[in-house]
Amino acid sequence: MKDVIVYSTNSCPYCRQAERFLNEKQVPFQTIDVTEDDAMRVKLVEMSGQRTVPQIFVGGASIGGYSDMIALHQKGALMPLLEAAPTPPVGTPSA
Repeated sequence: MKDVIVYSTNSCPYCRQAERFLNEKQVPFQTIDVTEDDAMRVKLVEMSGQRTVPQIFVGGASIGGYSDMIALHQKGALMPLLEAAPTPPVGTPSA
């Protein structure tokens, strides 16, 4: 399964919903709290093009926020995406 990272803040209800959904689906993920980290928020905008949280990355690629993840799930595309061959982290040189 590809690595899943959820960038979130303390006061974000959609972040909690995303985490709850991933837990219910038994998808392992890492949460990175950007509440007090302005530098990471700037980097997150650079990585995803979005200012809002949550921002969810699968295998190093942004899939968007909570509603984007749910839309993928409803189309039947989320689990195949998660189960695809792992991709190297962003910034990792290819062989």
